[in-house]
Amino acid sequence: MKVVIVGAGHVGRTLVEALHGEHAVTVIDLDEACLAALSYRYDVRTVEGNGASRRTLQEAGVTKADLVVITTARDEVNLVSAMLVKRLSGARTIVRTSNVEYLEAWRERELDVNFMVSSELETANAVAGLVGLPAARETDVFADGRVQVVEFDVPSGLARGELIGRPLREAALPADSKVASIIRGERMVFPSGDATIEPGDRIVIISSPGAATEWSRQLALRSDLVDDVVVYGAGRIGTAVARVLLERDIRVRVLDMDEDRARAAAEELADAEVFHSEGFDPEFLQRVRLGQAGAAVFCMDSDARSLYAAILAKVHGVELTIGVVDDPLSAGVFERGGVDATINPRQVTAEEMVRFAHDPRIQQLARATGSRSSTWSSAKTASSRTAPSASCRRPVR
Repeated sequence: MKVVIVGAGHVGRTLVEALHGEHAVTVIDLDEACLAALSYRYDVRTVEGNGASRRTLQEAGVTKADLVVITTARDEVNLVSAMLVKRLSGARTIVRTSNVEYLEAWRERELDVNFMVSSELETANAVAGLVGLPAARETDVFADGRVQVVEFDVPSGLARGELIGRPLREAALPADSKVASIIRGERMVFPSGDATIEPGDRIVIISSPGAATEWSRQLALRSDLVDDVVVYGAGRIGTAVARVLLERDIRVRVLDMDEDRARAAAEELADAEVFHSEGFDPEFLQRVRLGQAGAAVFCMDSDARSLYAAILAKVHGVELTIGVVDDPLSAGVFERGGVDATINPRQVTAEEMVRFAHDPRIQQLARATGSRSSTWSSAKTASSRTAPSASCRRPVR
């Protein structure tokens, strides 16, 4: 397959690494140094130029390409490039965006793009997967988080009940979920109606987010799921994280040192508590009872500030800390500092793009579940659980 990648930043480099071994890859970028580094390390062709230029796209060979992935940090440039590609060839297009309105327009088929990925939403879904599924061994999200594939280890000490030890046709399986496989020791058990889930099994389920949370609740040895999260930073990523967590019935508190950004977040996040605070002052942290939060997510403007805030949260007793890192090298530093997990937005964006490149069928899944007629519509409420949440929008303090 002939692949053209527009943008040689972190997302573009990750795509090259994943695709160059099996496909003929060409990379477009304005930065000569980035292109030189890529061509030195990988067997790829490079074209220096503007990815939103017809001439540059033609020089890169989009007229004969099978797939064009547009990954720059500028939404409008990406969309112009995608429109030109559609005019010049029949190649499939993947576009990166940070604007939720563009994503919604794509779902409504108003944009002629085969697949669109939001860095903010992918990050938020990754955070929600870590926060909401304490019993999960591994989790993956599809269709902007509306469908999850989750792998659970069933604890060997878990007692048999309505779910464990009963034939699947009789078991109390959470709604909006299917058991995809049961792995018992070295063999796989086909999940027929007669099959049972036993302590010590490893299972894979496909479900809505609400159902995945219910599976985690039933399979966890501890029943106290995280229901209170503090989000440091009210930028685009922090706001997206808060919004997704609120949709999953998790109480959210947001901190930001910028007053205007805090006020904007308070207006947008109706059910969250928003504080105009840096989040470093010990008296403030005691007043808001930071240590009682089940988790804290750090999406600040600086990795160094996020790391300091995460360590401070650990000192105050927060059990689960998640750092959203801008620099991939920061992940190791966060780990050494005791932060439980890190997420790189550009990495998760690239992974979603690679997934589409390998299997374009997820386009239909993404659009179908994004529509009002979604078969997973009950996932929007997950109403059977009532995690504590703010009942009305709080003013900025």
